[in-house]
Amino acid sequence: MADGDLANLSDQLMLGTVLLYVVAMVGYALDLGFGLRRRQTEQTEQAEQAAPAKVLVGSAGAEAVDAGTDAGDAADADADEGGRRRETDWGRFAVLINVLGWGAHLGMLVTRGWAAERWPWGNMYEFLSAIAFAAVTAYLVVLVRHKARFLGAFVMVAAVIALGIATIWLYTPVGPLVPALKSYWIAIHVSAAIVATGAFTVGGTATLLYLLQSRRQERGTEGGGALALLPGADTLDRLAYKITMFAFPIWTFAIIAGAIWADEAWGRYWGWDPKEVWSFVTWVIYAGYLHARATAGWRGRKAAIISLVAFAALLFNFFGVNYMFSGLHSYAG
Repeated sequence: MADGDLANLSDQLMLGTVLLYVVAMVGYALDLGFGLRRRQTEQTEQAEQAAPAKVLVGSAGAEAVDAGTDAGDAADADADEGGRRRETDWGRFAVLINVLGWGAHLGMLVTRGWAAERWPWGNMYEFLSAIAFAAVTAYLVVLVRHKARFLGAFVMVAAVIALGIATIWLYTPVGPLVPALKSYWIAIHVSAAIVATGAFTVGGTATLLYLLQSRRQERGTEGGGALALLPGADTLDRLAYKITMFAFPIWTFAIIAGAIWADEAWGRYWGWDPKEVWSFVTWVIYAGYLHARATAGWRGRKAAIISLVAFAALLFNFFGVNYMFSGLHSYAG
């Protein structure tokens, strides 16, 4: 297959990926919606059962009531079982489409790299596409390990937005790398940065949900919409912490590998380039978050705010630095 055909296939797979992620996002949203409706139905039934029941006098009346009750219970059980099937089907449907989209996303990256005959993260379009892939991969891993399907809709929103930005504003035709990037370190340094950023994205999503859930619990809100279906605030806090614990060493390795590559490419390990500075700023804030939790025993909102500040620094490192400052990291151009 010619390089032009592979590049075109990569573009088509990108469009297919976005479409599948949108469908998965809707499926996850419906899963939450049906779950919320079922929760409201159960609360209504519990309130009705708590009310005193009226029993007809006489054996015939009692038998009629018993028969009617048995029939009603059977109908309610069938309806409840049907509701459970619908809820489970929406969740499974969303996960299935999510996995199909992940496969198309992987195919998009592979065919683009094959067409360019290099690692497929040499510019902003490819880098953001790879970060979205890493975020979806991190979510699927969390889904398997922690049964965190509730994160699906939110991660899909982030992935669709990222791929939309990449496709509409950052698209770059397949081409060769700039000379400074022609090194095996692109497979080490940039790959580590992509994996860490994807994991940080899922951790940031869990942190944001924690803040919303903790606020809801503090107010004692009975409803809360979809938040009522999420785990408790403590569970979300622990999940965000575990994900950050996984991503932080990888980000540390990415900075170290970048310094070694910089010495090979530019003759110095550190030159206070804007990308280097903000990568280090991001590392410092995440290190402060982890240190505060480990030593000061910080839990809850204070730690979550530090985590979100670190994630904001990470986003600024990607978008703000690349467009507001000039530096040696020419892949951002």
